Amino acid sequence: MQAASNRQSQLPQPQIILLKEGTDTSQGKPQLVSNINACQSIVDAVRTTLGPRGMDKLIVDSKGKATISNDGATIMKLLDIVHPAAKTLVDIAKSQDAEVGDGTTSVVLLAGEFLKQLKPFVEEGVHPRIIIKAVRKALNLCVTQINELAFKIEKHDNEKHRALLEKCAATALNSKLIHQQKEFFSKMVVDSVTTLDALLPLNMIGIKKVTGGALEDSMLVEGVAFKKTFAYAGFEMQPKSYDNVKIALLNIELELKAERDNAEVRVDNVAEYQKVVDAEWQILYDKMAKIHQSGAQVVLSKLPIGDVATQYFADRDMFCAGRVPDEDLKRTQKACGGAVMTTVQDISDKVLGRCAHFEERQIGSERFNLFQGCPNAKTCTIILRGGAEQFLEETERSLHDAIMIVRRTIRNDSVVAGGGAIEMELSKMLRNHSRTIAGKEQLLIGAMAKALEVIPRQLCDNAGFDATNILNKLRQKHAQGCQWYGVDIMKEHIADNFEAFVWEPSVIKINALTAACEATCMILSVDETIKSPRAGGDQPVQPPMGRGMGRPF
Repeated sequence: MQAASNRQSQLPQPQIILLKEGTDTSQGKPQLVSNINACQSIVDAVRTTLGPRGMDKLIVDSKGKATISNDGATIMKLLDIVHPAAKTLVDIAKSQDAEVGDGTTSVVLLAGEFLKQLKPFVEEGVHPRIIIKAVRKALNLCVTQINELAFKIEKHDNEKHRALLEKCAATALNSKLIHQQKEFFSKMVVDSVTTLDALLPLNMIGIKKVTGGALEDSMLVEGVAFKKTFAYAGFEMQPKSYDNVKIALLNIELELKAERDNAEVRVDNVAEYQKVVDAEWQILYDKMAKIHQSGAQVVLSKLPIGDVATQYFADRDMFCAGRVPDEDLKRTQKACGGAVMTTVQDISDKVLGRCAHFEERQIGSERFNLFQGCPNAKTCTIILRGGAEQFLEETERSLHDAIMIVRRTIRNDSVVAGGGAIEMELSKMLRNHSRTIAGKEQLLIGAMAKALEVIPRQLCDNAGFDATNILNKLRQKHAQGCQWYGVDIMKEHIADNFEAFVWEPSVIKINALTAACEATCMILSVDETIKSPRAGGDQPVQPPMGRGMGRPF
């Protein structure tokens, strides 16, 4: 009996196949450590872009388009990341960009550093759930501390409030390519945001780029400006400047339409054919006469305005532009009032927009139509000048960050000191708090405290300073109660960054810490990855080849 049971146990057991052949499964502690390592390599890609002395990255995509940027979110979007866990870091950079606009590099760095400091605990066998609980606790302590430390600005004092907005915009521009001109651009950004209505809609700030000229030639138009559209003969005879102008906004085609391919008109003599042609012309002339009678001097249409119409308007001292982009037409409507009409039957004085001054002006190699002195000017346009196209694109991205920061600061009027000051203060607070707890949480919260020091450390490394020396000085100052001391990039030393006006809205820091902690918890809570095989092996499925030039079937 015993021998029979032994024999039975030696028989090969049938293998249970649950997943499709070729499915890649990895689980347990090695999987978690591998995910943390993948996130580390992502962090290394953006680490050097942090701060005023950060380096830029040149990324060439699959189509050969080169992008130069040091904006964390832009770099993360352009990197074609395939690792599933590392994609989490891309998502938090995108969410920080959409929510706040700035601090995208910081959020990736913080998440990577939290994982790096917690990795030894994972390797030693501490359960991920205990680590996650400690991370969440540390986050709550940090958010409470930021809210206590944040400095509130009185909104009713307009001068102080404007100065605060300019300081925040300048801090956001500090780490960008255009940091030399931050004074010039921070004023422009604050002017542009303060022209908007209470909802502060982003799409009401137009940014147009014109290559050539110096950065200082950039200008802010309080109203609408857009590039001259495609024009027909007769355009140069139209006046190019008006005062107290009435504007007709249309969605109508003002040109003779070609017949449809399958249209058929049967006529049996030339006179009848002439009637058909005359009727077509008459419809066009009736439309233009109605527009002229409405009293409009500037006609803008989303659809083409043909050569006949251009000449007709020129003879009557009217200006016209066809094929105006939709967003520009909407912004003109917002600024000048009026309505976009789809028929000429109802055109009257009530539906026309108005503005104090209209002119067509040469800016660099382009000609722009400018509408200024608009009655409900809740919109503006920034015209950027500069050398290379990549440089202008990066300038636009930098201004987008600064505009987002100013919008956030108007809504949440509390600020903290940047330059690593708030991170050092939070690090000190967590370290002190960890000493009051017994158990594993003491070590875990201590690790989080150390991780927060990555921001000042990286600021020093990127500027070529001795990070250890400067961090020791900062720890000493914060222990003495100087809560706003951070890295001073200009003097290779430490300074009170609140006095030095390195200000950031507290919402950036709260958002960055929350997003980084959420990403950390998410990566720590994954202990298995199941990757299904691609259809048809590793090769992507090719479409069947079609029949080429004269190739036989």
